[in-house]
Amino acid sequence: MSCNLGVHLVHNALNLTLLEQAPTRKGYGEGLLEVGEKDPRVMALCADLTESTQTHLFAKKFPERFIEMGVAEQNMAAVAAGLANYGKIPFIASYATFSPGRNWDQIRTTICYNDVPVKIVGCHTGVSVGPDGATHQALEDIAIMRALPNMTVIYPCDAVEAKKATMSAVDVKGPVYLRFAREKTPVFTTIKTPFKVGRAEVFFESRGKPDVAIIACGPLVYNALLAAAKLEALKIKVRVINNHTIKPMDEKTIIKAARDAGAVVTVEEHQVMGGMGSAIAEVLAKHYPVPMEFVGVQNRFGESGEPNELIKKFGLDAEGIIKAAKRALSRKAVIGPTLRRA
Repeated sequence: MSCNLGVHLVHNALNLTLLEQAPTRKGYGEGLLEVGEKDPRVMALCADLTESTQTHLFAKKFPERFIEMGVAEQNMAAVAAGLANYGKIPFIASYATFSPGRNWDQIRTTICYNDVPVKIVGCHTGVSVGPDGATHQALEDIAIMRALPNMTVIYPCDAVEAKKATMSAVDVKGPVYLRFAREKTPVFTTIKTPFKVGRAEVFFESRGKPDVAIIACGPLVYNALLAAAKLEALKIKVRVINNHTIKPMDEKTIIKAARDAGAVVTVEEHQVMGGMGSAIAEVLAKHYPVPMEFVGVQNRFGESGEPNELIKKFGLDAEGIIKAAKRALSRKAVIGPTLRRA
């Protein structure tokens, strides 16, 4: 087994008791502050949630480049589009159910249609938002954002990668959607772990040809690693890919994984319809169809509860991923040869 986390080994990466835990939104706040120090074009706008989105760090350091928009997400998107049109690089932050949830029309028309470099930050995504319940658990935001022309969609796996993603977003010419979580999750990458917008990274590789490829995004990449270790103990060889950039998709890495393994499981804290799994299915349907299983929210709303309880209830934990892998392997044994002959 090789747990390479993008070539650079993280010692004891699968031992939760030895890992720091931090919400990915923390990486956003730190990354925004650092990139603000380097680039005077960077501005920050927030819809009355500066501390929750970690925008307060930037606001305190650069008050002249921060605008508190109040509870006015539509206005925030339009103002940011205007700023971007005049040479600024604005980051706009709110809960994802509000932005892009409430202001999708303004994002579409004023930002994407004009292809201006506004960076949209959606926090508090997925069922792991917890007790706030269905109204605050964004489960459809990847779908509505990846459908927009000119939009880049990034969903980092931990706080360290979230900081890298935030800083890298400045160099993307057009609009970017950055997706972050509320709850503390394991920090299992390091500064040295490779990250590049548009390039997926292999985080776990069994020795020899894989039986199944698990392609995950966001903090659930860690659950995919836990599942891979348990599958390997069952003599099932696995490749785990951190597919942090959902659009543009790293088609080369995805297709190679399908060719090598012959079965794919996608993992995301989002509706299975329209999310990362759908995007991967679109790629493989065109280039290399294989049996697939989709771990995600299955056409329903979230609910209130403790984050880890909800992750388990919705089948997003390691056990849910293992079950999906076994289903994919079962279908591979039946229809895999037929697909190859076709």
